[in-house]
Amino acid sequence: MSHSEIKRDAVFVADSHVNKKRDNFFEFLKSIDEKRIDTSQLFLMGDIFDLLVGGVEYTQKINQKYINLINKISKKVEIFYFEGNHDFNLKKIFPDIKVFSYKDQPAVFKMNNYNVLLLHGDKATPFLYTVYTKIIRSKIFLFTISIVDNFLNGFISKKIIRSQYKKDICKKIDNFKDIVQTRMAKLLTNDIDIIIEGHFHQNVTLYIKEDKKYINISSFACNKSFIIVQSQSEFQKVKFKKDLPLEKGENI
Repeated sequence: MSHSEIKRDAVFVADSHVNKKRDNFFEFLKSIDEKRIDTSQLFLMGDIFDLLVGGVEYTQKINQKYINLINKISKKVEIFYFEGNHDFNLKKIFPDIKVFSYKDQPAVFKMNNYNVLLLHGDKATPFLYTVYTKIIRSKIFLFTISIVDNFLNGFISKKIIRSQYKKDICKKIDNFKDIVQTRMAKLLTNDIDIIIEGHFHQNVTLYIKEDKKYINISSFACNKSFIIVQSQSEFQKVKFKKDLPLEKGENI
């Protein structure tokens, strides 16, 4: 089943991994709110936050200015949020946004005559990782973590966030095309033309089975870039700068 039509000015952004050391994404959101980046659709492709979990109060408290601004933008821009492995259980946090949980992904959208498969990227992964993703999203786990974390004044959340500071999230994956080929064999159907996901932070465009365009969106945390729909099946890479004009890159 396909969802809404992807419009020509749609913006896709992923993996900004917002924390107190990475605050550039707020300026990006302000640019959309103030129409310096003029779009009618915004696709947030997951891991926008280093940690935001619905029901875990501390994670919402530290990200409140972002939550408020995203909700403000959602009143005038159509927003689709594909939950990641760092930000999930979000439907109550973003009431006017179409939120795609882990189980709702991948989702198929239309773009002119093309079928576009959208997901964060943590699907069709190795077995142990798949088990992990399901555990951290389970109602029992989230309820327990929420109670304990709230009681300890955010101790668990703070510990998780501190551990993220040490990660090299911008490293290149040498065998990435092989990983994509293996994963897409489990997800692709013949009617899919384009695949867009984040999660891996690789900023590459590949072709799967020769005629399927695969786009791994750059991590905004790594190089402050996003993509904009340009035409029937073409996107343009754009690097965000606080002071416009934006730095436009190659078409993909």
